[in-house]
Amino acid sequence: MIRLFVGLPIPDAHRAALADIGGGLSGARWVAPDNFHITLRFIGELTEPDAEAVAQSLDDLAFPAFPVTIKGLSFGGDAHRARTLWAEVERTPEILELQRRVESLVSAPGVAPPPESRKFRPHVTLARFSGVRPDKLQEFLSHHALIAPPPFTADRVVLYSSVLNRQGSQYTEEVSYPLGDPT
Repeated sequence: MIRLFVGLPIPDAHRAALADIGGGLSGARWVAPDNFHITLRFIGELTEPDAEAVAQSLDDLAFPAFPVTIKGLSFGGDAHRARTLWAEVERTPEILELQRRVESLVSAPGVAPPPESRKFRPHVTLARFSGVRPDKLQEFLSHHALIAPPPFTADRVVLYSSVLNRQGSQYTEEVSYPLGDPT
């Protein structure tokens, strides 16, 4: 079995900018900068033949490169029991359409599990929480509220594999699909 997801990689300079805000929040387990990405579709565990079918389905992805803007921080969960910290990604028509196309390709009959039930919210996960105090989280968010690295160009989509271990997940780029002029 192989655990897969589809995402947009983050350029090194943006990884560094996001990594710079890490630390100083008790109860946070920081994601390694090498694992920063924007998930377009979590697929889950598949057999090798099914994983191959997903990879082949994404060969049909034709989409232009487009700018991506990371701006501000937010968290998953509620104010009293936050679970994750993330950098917000602007919900542009381009990223929403790319996600829709990826979803369509990997949800084709016989390819991957049924479509995702949660609404797509583009973001970069920075930390996972266990017992972070709400007041400390709010203080951290207000201190880093203005994070806004310059936009970058999304020029490829990646099929990643994920292996869970004690230090967290380790992601590996399995296949890269270039974005560009779809003609």
